[in-house]
Order: sequence, then C-alpha cells, then structure tokens
Amino acid sequence: MKIALLRQASLLMLPAMLPVSALAANAASNTMVVSAAPSASGLSELDTPAAVSVVSGEDMRHAAPRVNLSENLSSVPGLQIQNRQNYAQDLQISVRGFGSRSTFGLRGIRMYVDGIPATMPDGQGQTSNIDIGSIDHIDVLRGPFSALYGNSSGGVINVETESGQQPTTLEASSWYGSYGSWRNSVKASGATGDGTQAGDVNYTVSASRFTTHGFRDHSSAQKNLGNAKLGVRIDDVSTLTLLFNSVHVEAQDPGGLTAEQWKDNPRQVASNVTLYDARKTVDQTQAGLHYQRQMSENDDLSVMMYAGERETTQYQSIPKATQLRAGYPGGVIALSRHYQGIDTRWTHRDALFTIPVTFTGGLDYETMTEKRKGYQNFSGDELGVQGEMRRNERNLMWNLDPYLQTAWQLTDKLSLDAGVRFSTVNFDSNDYYVTDSGNRRYHRWLPAAALNYAIDNSWNAYVSAGRGFETPTLNELSYRAADQAGLNLNLQPATSETVELGSKKRIGNGLLTAAIFQTDTKNEIVSDSSFEGRTSYKNAGETRRRGLELGLDQQFGESWRFKAAWTLLDARYRSNACGTASCDGNRIPGIARNMAYAGLAYAPDQGWYAGTDVRYLSDIAADDENDVKAPSYTVVGVNSGYKWLVENWTLDLFGRVDNLFDRNYIGSVIVNESNGRYYEPAPGRNYSVGLTVSYAFQ
Repeated sequence: MKIALLRQASLLMLPAMLPVSALAANAASNTMVVSAAPSASGLSELDTPAAVSVVSGEDMRHAAPRVNLSENLSSVPGLQIQNRQNYAQDLQISVRGFGSRSTFGLRGIRMYVDGIPATMPDGQGQTSNIDIGSIDHIDVLRGPFSALYGNSSGGVINVETESGQQPTTLEASSWYGSYGSWRNSVKASGATGDGTQAGDVNYTVSASRFTTHGFRDHSSAQKNLGNAKLGVRIDDVSTLTLLFNSVHVEAQDPGGLTAEQWKDNPRQVASNVTLYDARKTVDQTQAGLHYQRQMSENDDLSVMMYAGERETTQYQSIPKATQLRAGYPGGVIALSRHYQGIDTRWTHRDALFTIPVTFTGGLDYETMTEKRKGYQNFSGDELGVQGEMRRNERNLMWNLDPYLQTAWQLTDKLSLDAGVRFSTVNFDSNDYYVTDSGNRRYHRWLPAAALNYAIDNSWNAYVSAGRGFETPTLNELSYRAADQAGLNLNLQPATSETVELGSKKRIGNGLLTAAIFQTDTKNEIVSDSSFEGRTSYKNAGETRRRGLELGLDQQFGESWRFKAAWTLLDARYRSNACGTASCDGNRIPGIARNMAYAGLAYAPDQGWYAGTDVRYLSDIAADDENDVKAPSYTVVGVNSGYKWLVENWTLDLFGRVDNLFDRNYIGSVIVNESNGRYYEPAPGRNYSVGLTVSYAFQ
C-alpha cells in the first residue's frame, strides 16, 4: 500500500511555484508532461494555466551539435535565443523581452539545472554548465507565474537531466563542423531494480569536450564539461538524489563590429581585441542534494540543498590610456564566487467543503560571496598581461523568500491557482581599494493568480495576472557613469505587472497554444553606456510590453512532425530613457518585434530521416534612440541521417547544413555600445556531421 501511494505522490509532486490546478485530471491524462520548476511534476502542458513549453532531450539532440541551447529552442514562442559566436560572453537569451539588455550571460530570467539555480541571487546567470547530451527535458515558463520564482524571473527556464533506467547503456558521440569545431562526449546510464524498492539506485554520468577555432578571428574556444545524477530510494516513502556538475571554459573574445566593419568583413575584429588579447577563463564546480519524502497519504516534503564556486578571469580590450584614468578598475576582471542555498517546501492535498484543494508552502534561502578584483591589462609596455591592481572589493548578497501557493478545483471545469512570495534581497559591498562601501536591501510582495476553464477535455482557456521585480545584478552595480569609482547604488529594482489571456487546444496528436499579454514595468533597468568594455546602467522610468504568442506542435502519420511558432512583441519606453534626447515611445533595444519558426521532420524510429527548419527575426534596435538597427533575416537549415538498430547496438549518423542560402546577417547586438561596435555577426553557410554509438547491456 505504501508503494502505491508513493507512486501517486511522485506523479503529483508539486513544484515550488508552477500552477497546479490540473491535479486530478493529469493523473490519467495522455497529454504532454511539463516540469517548469526545479522538480519533477505530473502536470500536463495542456492543463497548466500558464504559457509553458516543453522541449524533450531527444529533440535537443536530434541531428544537432549538442553544444548550445540555441540549436533547437527556437520553436518556443516568446523565447529569443541567439548565439553570439562568442563563448566568452555566453548565449543571449530573453523571454518576452526580459534579459535583452544583457551584454553577457543571462539577466532578467531564472534558470535551473536539476533544481540548482544557474541564476545567482542577484539575477545574473549563465548556460555554460548545461550538458545537452544528458538532458531529459527543458521547460520554458513565461508570464505572470514566472514572478513567483523571485528576483529577476521575467521568465523561467528549467533543465532536467535524465534519470538512469534499465538496461545499463553506454554511449559515445562525436560531432565535427566548420571553423575547426568538434565535440566528443561519453555517457553511462542505468539502474538497479525498478526504483520502487529500498536500495534501488539509478545513475546518469556524462563528460564532453568541445573545441572550435571560431567563425570570427580571435574567437577560438574550448570547453570541458562533466555532469552526474545519482538517485537512491532510501525506503518505501523517500528518495535521495545527488547531483554534481563541473565546467571549464577558455575562450577568446572577438567583441563587436561597426556597421562598416561588418559589411566589409564580418569575420574581422577590432584592432584592440587582438592587441590586448581579449579572453575569458571560467571554472565552475557545484554539487546538490535533493531529498523527497511522502510524510503521509496527503503530505509531501521536499528539501533541495546545493553549493558551488565559480572562478572567472576576463581580459578586456580597453586602451591603456582609458585604464589609467582615475577611478577606472583596469582591463582585467578577476571574480571568485561562492554560492549556496536551500529550498524547503511542504505540499498538502485535501478537500474543503468537497472542493479538492492543494497547498504548497516553502522557504527559499540563497547566498553568494564574491571577491572582485581589477587589474591593468598591461605591464609596462607589454599588453594583454595582468598588471597593477585597480580594484579590490568583497560583495555579499543573499535572498530569503517564504512562499505559499494554493490550487482549488472549484468545479469539474473551473480551477483557481493563487500564490504569493515575499522576496528580500540584500547587497553588501566592502571596498578595500577606494574605501567606498555600501549596502542595499529590497523587499517585494510577489502575488500571482490564474483561473482556468476547461471548455472540453481537449480545450482550455485561462486568464492570469501577477507582479514581479528585478534587482540590479552585481555587475550592473559595479560601474557608475562618467568614470566614477565605487558601486552604482542609486540603481533601483524594476517592478512589473503582467496580465495574460491564453488558450490551449489538443488537435489529434498535437497541441495548439495561444497567449496575449501586457506587462507594464516601472524603473526598467537599461544600459546607460557601454564604452571600452565597461557598461553602466540606469533606471528608465516606465516601459510596456504587449505581445501575442502562437505555437503548434503536430505529429501526423507515424513518423512526421511539424512545429511552428510566431511571436509578436511590441516593447516600448513610456518615458524618456535617453537623457537629453527623448525616447518616449521608442522600441526597447535588443528585442525583435517579430519572431517566427517552422520545422518539418520525417523521423522514424530507424532508417533514413530528414528535416528542415526556417527561422525569421525582424530588425532589432541596438540603441535607445533607435538610430541603429540590426536588419531582419531569414535562415534555413537542413539535416539528414540514418539510424541503425542492430541487436543491442544503436548507431546514428547525420549531416546538416545551417544557413543554407549563405545569408550575411547579425546574430546578436550589444545594446548601447558607445564605440558604435553594436554588431556580432553570425556565420555564413556551414556544415557538420555527427555520429552517436550506444550499447545496451540487456
């Protein structure tokens, strides 16, 4: 009896803040499973009253390099994900326009990998530690309920590693592409028992190495990545999952180009880039422990603990004369970050006046200690080497967030989800170089609610609303305008209010989704200026984002699949963000007004397969004045391969061509780049081949 109850509980285990009203219907549903939060979930994409998309690990790996998330996530509406062709700065990702200002890494959105935040407490995140080769699924949550994940959650991206199953399987994979790019990886997965008996163990362990010369000059990179997930059933009612991840990145930084440089030769770099040998090195190691227990038939406990460290050294292409200015922190950034956290939550299921109801309450605590040093990127007449110290500070930040969520199945067709989070974020800086220390603390109530109505068993409609906020990151606080020393503590957090109306309809073996939304933001944090590698930020008054998202994932026949997505996003300033010039009514830079994707694939279980995809992105403003824009583009990719299944062996050989028609286009922009080097070009037509071999020990 305990085993049966545990199976049911694990299916219905609630994530921290995802809408959960579809509880009873989902247990027997054949719809897609979604887990848009740092834990497993039995919720369906159809029944969840929020804009959420699920991409399986198989889709991420199908005929793909398995290097960047940008390869196969373009089919998600509302998600703008772009490869900078610069591994020193990571991908450029925004959700409904949140995160678009980022000059490197992630901002404004929350990312989790196996329940461990890849976004630090200040809202700064990165994607370099994600192993695509072992992903089970990726969930992308947009809209009001994203705010319930706390600070900087304009959207939420959750990545889950697959759990090992019987039989034990060994896999080796290689990929080779243009510009001297290659990746080799290995993976082992398996389990003892079926996971229901005390002592049963499952595991997935993977390692990979990626190297590229780079599409552009001075853009070579290499990355070593290891990932492990070990699950243990302690007894009939509890499990323990151990997580480990480590990544090492060495990458040159090609920087941006002016419009003239891009048109003349998109592969070139500015002269300072090579003169000062712009580059970055990253080392990150983290571990986590996830304990889950069924306390009773109606109560579940979940405790997630983690800790990690990240070392970053970045050499910037800043002229020597600029580095010598009074108060300037130099041209070398040396960061040492130690982070840890614990998220504890309790879920209770019951009935009140015959109405099924669920309560989830929890407490999330995260902390990060940063040692930030700056050095000159020269020593005497020698450039591109670490010189004298110009900055030395210790920054501490933490957040403490209690939260509560409830779900009510009011009638057979109508359900209500509501939640609230009280978020406290604290910054404390101690400067040992210019003795200009300071601290800030922010508090916000973050409520959200949704009503969902089931028109029939295959068609739902919902309305939701919520409030979120976004504090400045430590990097955004690091610089003041006009070369002033110390932290920019005048920056205020941005606050947003979102309303969304959506509908989802199952059509045969497919799902059609639609959502319209409006987000009004006060004190939007935007780039003030970006000069010689130093970006300062300011609050821009009010902004508004209005949009429409459409998505279709349709399977027909036994082996055909069609995916399409379209996003219309009108994101504008509603007050002056340009200082002396008026930007009221201008588009927010870095955000495309239109995005579209269409993909068709023939993919049987074995034998020949083939596919093609088309991606469109409208022009993007690169500055607040909207004087500079990256042109719109449409690119096409094709792939084909053959999969052999021979006894216990599986061999998958494929080839692909990206940018089939050799378009010359801008892959991403650097917002408000004061030198005029806004553009990060994308590669022309490029080719690759890959082979995956696996053996199952039956």
